[in-house]
Parts: sequence; C-alpha cells; structure tokens
Amino acid sequence: MEKQALQQLNQAVQTVFQQARQHVLTKMGEKLTVAEKTSRKDLVTNVDRSNELFLVQQLRQLDPQAHILAEEGLGDHVTSLAGHVWIVDPIDGTMNFVHQRNHFAIMAGYYVDGEPTLGYIYDVMGNRLYAGGPQVGVTVNGQPLAAPADLPLSDGLFGASAPLLIHNRFQMQAVVDASLGPRIMGSAGIQISQVLAGELVGYLSYLRPWDFAAGRVLAESLGLVVSQVDGTPVNMLSSGAVLVATKRAQRAILAIVTQTM
Repeated sequence: MEKQALQQLNQAVQTVFQQARQHVLTKMGEKLTVAEKTSRKDLVTNVDRSNELFLVQQLRQLDPQAHILAEEGLGDHVTSLAGHVWIVDPIDGTMNFVHQRNHFAIMAGYYVDGEPTLGYIYDVMGNRLYAGGPQVGVTVNGQPLAAPADLPLSDGLFGASAPLLIHNRFQMQAVVDASLGPRIMGSAGIQISQVLAGELVGYLSYLRPWDFAAGRVLAESLGLVVSQVDGTPVNMLSSGAVLVATKRAQRAILAIVTQTM
C-alpha cells in the first residue's frame, strides 16, 4: 500500500476509534448484560459484542477486501495472513470494564501479507489513542510519540500477568525480582501502551492474537521487541506467552526464563 493511502487509512481508522469510544461511554450508562465465556474470570458483555459489530462494519467500509479476525466471532474465519487482515479486540480488559469501569482498551492491528502495518490501542477512560505503524510513525492523540529509552530490566518497572506471577510460570517471580517491581493492570492493551510510553520496560502474559496484534505493530515501530517467551517469533493466529519489552530488558528476561526451559 502506498504511503499516502496508508496515511489516509490511518486517519480514517482513528476517527472510527473515536466513534467506538463514544459508543462504549454511552453504553456504560445503560444496564450491562454480562456472561461467562470459559470461566467466571473470562467475561463478555453486550457492549463487547455491539462495539465489535460497529468496528467490523466500519473497517469493512474502509477496506472491503480485508478479512477481519475479531474476538467475539463477528468477523471472518481467518486461517491465513495473506492479503489484508484486521485483528480486533472490542474491549480488552472486560473484567476491569465490568467491575472498575476503568483500565480497558479498544484495539485493532492491521497486517498486509503478514507484515505489521497499522496498530491502534485506545485507553478509553484515559482518552489516549495510540496509533500508527512503521511507515506512518506512532502518535498519541495525534502527537508524535518518541521511542522509549532502551532501559535494562533492572532499571524499570515490569508489567506482570497475575496468573503467571502467582504460579511462577516462566520464572515470572525471578523476572519481577530482577526489575524495580511488578505492575498488574488486567489489560494487555493498557500495559502494552505503558511499555510504548516508557512507563514499563516490559510486559509478559499469555495472550491471544487480538490481545497483542495492535501492540506488536506499535511496539516494533518504536524499536521495542515482541516475541514469544523463549525469544522465538510470535504467531499472529495463535495464542502464547508473549513478551513486549525494550531490547535490553528482553535479553535479561530471556536469560532468566530460558534457564529452566
């Protein structure tokens, strides 16, 4: 895709995301319908579904040839990253949305023949929209975002997954101990955006494609690294333990994690 066309698409999608935020804020004033998906800790609401439907419809208008992989299943059955593929999370951090009315995000990642092209993370209550990609740059609410400092693990806070930390999966307790301390938010989008902003040196969690598709585009555009917990490349159509970090932090984390793998 030519740069000018990509810039136009980037601006149009940001407008769609602003509309999606308003949709969510309006729905928050109404009665929520909450259901369990796989467990009492894995929730879905009527707002997840209505926001996903809105995003899918809008993205189809902007990019009719694209396939859309969406968390709640209102998109397409996507088995390949060939062509144009959008990966959408209508509300990331649904537990937070239901119980805190805060700390949740709307996200989408755009891949062209498998290449990370555009990404969007909207911190809804903080009203911060991280947007862009490698060809158009990364912005926050339209203002350019500079790449975060390449700090080592020992000099920064670390975004931890509560289940991984509690059960010490992938030596998470040792990773946290080597950092300045853990920060747990319950939303991949929020914590990845904190890595983008330089507030954390890394984030590790078990993630599904819609949890990290947007974050990968934005992180790699800013010189951060995104990999599986063993350092191998992520699979955009599969779940796994995904690490987003500065280059120096990633090296330290991999040294700790791979000792027992």
